[in-house]
Amino acid sequence: MIEVSAAEFEVLVAQALDLIPPELAAAFNNVVVVVADEPPADEPDLLGLYTGIPLTERDSSYAGALPDQITIFRIPTLEMCDSLEEVIDEVRITVVHEIAHHFGIDDERLHELGYE
Repeated sequence: MIEVSAAEFEVLVAQALDLIPPELAAAFNNVVVVVADEPPADEPDLLGLYTGIPLTERDSSYAGALPDQITIFRIPTLEMCDSLEEVIDEVRITVVHEIAHHFGIDDERLHELGYE
């Protein structure tokens, strides 16, 4: 497994977030992005997780809600990569994937778009 500290991994996630086009970033609200070492025990290979109410499901009653959360999991990402370049690429893909869920794009559509 490649070694990337928690702090270094957080920087990679921040760099991936910085790549979001400004027009999408403007619509990306009430979401917190965090890094965790391990995913839930029942999904050990999970690289990221979106928890919340996608924009496409919010209506006029959506107010005062706690922020949605995107969690990027460090250990499974590092376990599947053989180089820092692969880690950087996988973090970018995972961040995009979870942001897409925030915008209401499901896994099937993401696969159609080439995001495995």
